[in-house]
Amino acid sequence: MTELGPVAWPPAPIKTERLVLREPEARDRAAFIELLASPEVHTYLGGPRPRDELERETPEVPERWPGSFVVDLDGAMIGQILLRRASEHHRPAAAGKADLGYLFLPRAWGFGYAAEACAAALGWFDGVLPGEPVVLATQTANVASMRLAAKLGFTEVERFEAWDAEQWLGLRSPVTPSA
Repeated sequence: MTELGPVAWPPAPIKTERLVLREPEARDRAAFIELLASPEVHTYLGGPRPRDELERETPEVPERWPGSFVVDLDGAMIGQILLRRASEHHRPAAAGKADLGYLFLPRAWGFGYAAEACAAALGWFDGVLPGEPVVLATQTANVASMRLAAKLGFTEVERFEAWDAEQWLGLRSPVTPSA
């Protein structure tokens, strides 16, 4: 995954009805570790990373790069949205396109935060890179992620086997700016 391209970063925080999408800060370190060490979060992502390894390797201020948003609810991190260029994606249909990823802490599941945050991130993306398609990959067994992809306007491009599971690749057609 690589940079998105000619994008001014960081943008001003993106505010939705309930959430703020912003750059990572030092106060988010513990939430990042919790997110990456969570067995529930990583059920469909190859399993969690060891907490002690994350404690050693996670910098005091988690890494910042264009397209990486912390999802903040009432001043606390509940998840992360990632928009990255899939330059070397193993699926030809995704190569070179922006790729949407998201992780949310289990306590934030079931409240519509992922849909709200992803829609806001995609809205930002459409504003800074108009006309660019976005892809999303998830395991077909991840029913919640499949529902979210459909809600966000992704349509199936293909299914494939990877990491001993059936994967789904969806495409969100570019939003063309109105004249």
